[in-house]
Amino acid sequence: MGFSKSVVARAVVVVAIALLRLSDAAVYTVGDSGGWTSIGNLDYKQWAAAKTFQVGDIIRFEYNAQFHNVMRVTHPMYKACNASAPLATYTTGNDTVNITTKGHHFFICGVPGHCQSGQKVDINVLRESETAPTPLGMTPASASATVPSAGGPAPSPSGAISLKASSKGSLTNLCLATATFAVFVLGFH
Repeated sequence: MGFSKSVVARAVVVVAIALLRLSDAAVYTVGDSGGWTSIGNLDYKQWAAAKTFQVGDIIRFEYNAQFHNVMRVTHPMYKACNASAPLATYTTGNDTVNITTKGHHFFICGVPGHCQSGQKVDINVLRESETAPTPLGMTPASASATVPSAGGPAPSPSGAISLKASSKGSLTNLCLATATFAVFVLGFH
């Protein structure tokens, strides 16, 4: 029993899209090479303002666990440097937080005096419509079309799959090449 070209093409497209979503996740180390610390004049507000965080990104806190920790807190707790009832506490010195929702994500160091000296960060994850245009001059609208469900109507000649253009590296290029192969070589159009 052989698989039809459209079944193989759909399977390749599903795998390519899954890999593409993984390739879009960025990993940010808070404070970059300075890490998560209360010394060294690191401005975490400025650090975060220079980044465009998205759902799916990973935030890494690297620090000396003997002297620091990371606490996820509410906005009022962040503003007041209140570490009395954190939403989550991290203490390994190499902690990662997966961003799964848009909006503000507040983190402080719970060691007395550290937050007050500036060891706090607001990770603001924008809605997709608020992010910068996609690379290569493509807008999300020009980079997408529809994939029909099994047995559904054929896609329009203008495109075959919905993909977000990205400059995240070779994995993205591999995904786009795989999807293109599935769409055009296997005759899924």
